[in-house]
Amino acid sequence: MSVDLGKARTGIAISDESESFAFPKQVITEYSEERLVAKICAAANELGAELIVAGLPKNMDGSEGFRAEECRSVAEKLADASGIEVVLWDERCTTLSAHTVLNMNDTRGKKRKQTVDAVAAVMILEDYLAFRKNRK
Repeated sequence: MSVDLGKARTGIAISDESESFAFPKQVITEYSEERLVAKICAAANELGAELIVAGLPKNMDGSEGFRAEECRSVAEKLADASGIEVVLWDERCTTLSAHTVLNMNDTRGKKRKQTVDAVAAVMILEDYLAFRKNRK
């Protein structure tokens, strides 16, 4: 399962058992970090997640800023609360790429706002799965 953490909306994606494909699952709208962690844990439990890949928003030069620190903190809380291993994964340009995909599919307005984070989570998961496959 992957998570694209956001200030207001957090995208969730899952993969098939063979780890060949990633699918958008849901977007959680939550402003409270504590409730967000609880909702992600509930989703992970419901989906039977064995690993959580959380996006780490690095700057384009590879450095980490304030938002990356926040994501690291949420990832630690998520690992503690869920008991599931959480891997941080570089998410540079995933939201931009998600917007490009939605443009190509002519997805606009409210529907776009509700899906962009889940599409970004798919991209994070696809990148991580490709890395795992190539590492074996």
